[in-house]
This record gives sequence, C-alpha cells and structure tokens, in this order.
Amino acid sequence: MPQKDPCQKQACAIQTCLQANKYVESMCEDVIREMRRCCKTHAANSICCSGFKDSKPTEDRSNT
Repeated sequence: MPQKDPCQKQACAIQTCLQANKYVESMCEDVIREMRRCCKTHAANSICCSGFKDSKPTEDRSNT
C-alpha cells in the first residue's frame, strides 16, 4: 500500500483556502506558510512539494 504524502494535508488546505477566497493568495498566507514548512522537512518524500522546491517564501518577495 503506498504511503500517504506527508504534505497532502497542507496542499489540500491551500486549495480549500484559495477556493474560499476567490484565489486571492494573500488571504491564504498562513496555509501557504505551513505548506512551505512541511516541504522544507519532507520535500524528498512529497510529490505535493514539487511546485514549492524553488519558490521563495512570500515574505522574501516583498519590497521588490
């Protein structure tokens, strides 16, 4: 039986949040931050983290 993706819960939370907030990312910063935290720990074991590997945290993108 395949092992569950360790960051699937956070990935689903992002989708739920974005749908509830009409895809305004700034409304979902907390759940996105949790996903980044999970991927920092589990990137090697999580297919859900494939889109987060090279992206910078939202906080680093401000002031550009």
